[in-house]
Amino acid sequence: DKVLAELIEPYELRAAKLREFLEDVKPSLRYDIVPLADPYGPAVTDPDLQCLVVSEETRRGGEAVNKKRLENGLPELALYEIQLMKDPDHGQNEEEKISSSSLRQRLLGTLLRPPRQDPALPPRPYIIGLTGGTGSGKTSIARLLGQLGAFLIDADKLGHAVYAPGGPAYGQVVAAFGAEILNEDGTINRKVLGAKVFGSPEQLKSLTDIVWPEMARMVKAQIREADAQGNGMAPWQRAASLR
Repeated sequence: DKVLAELIEPYELRAAKLREFLEDVKPSLRYDIVPLADPYGPAVTDPDLQCLVVSEETRRGGEAVNKKRLENGLPELALYEIQLMKDPDHGQNEEEKISSSSLRQRLLGTLLRPPRQDPALPPRPYIIGLTGGTGSGKTSIARLLGQLGAFLIDADKLGHAVYAPGGPAYGQVVAAFGAEILNEDGTINRKVLGAKVFGSPEQLKSLTDIVWPEMARMVKAQIREADAQGNGMAPWQRAASLR
């Protein structure tokens, strides 16, 4: 349940930084760095511990540790409460204290590692795929990239264009699913088509086998257009089928 858990540093790196900090503070300090595989760690099993340092927000955790120690036949630990340092530069949506969650949020948008070199991929344009469920922010991110000069490819719009009369998949879809999927003006009624395919994996596969290759060709054509315009980045926003 950590914020941006994917960006938490590996244990080995975090332990190395902690070791460096402890040695800077007091080289003669004796310490053990122990990985925690549960909420308590050795605090509920080590009979030699005497004190647990907590903050105002972790005091309840310290009390839970003492409850476990009593259940294990061990004496309670003295709880020494300290004040957490404030972050004078925290953002509006960040925690007031110095926080690893805030630090991870600030990593968003930075390059964590160099792009993988693949001789099979052309150096330009750089293609970014935007995907996610409804309301996940695809449109907002695409808009921000567009403001920075990126060539935007909206697969939702391509998904509508591929079905339109005269579109590359129109004739094949009508031939496969019948004239009953058409509106009076000759356009494909996506609700009727959806009712035909969503209850049948075979019908759905028949539709995607027609539509997806055509959409892929349209996307590649737009990528070539971006390259021809000298644009170095082409975000591709994923379509929602039959939306």
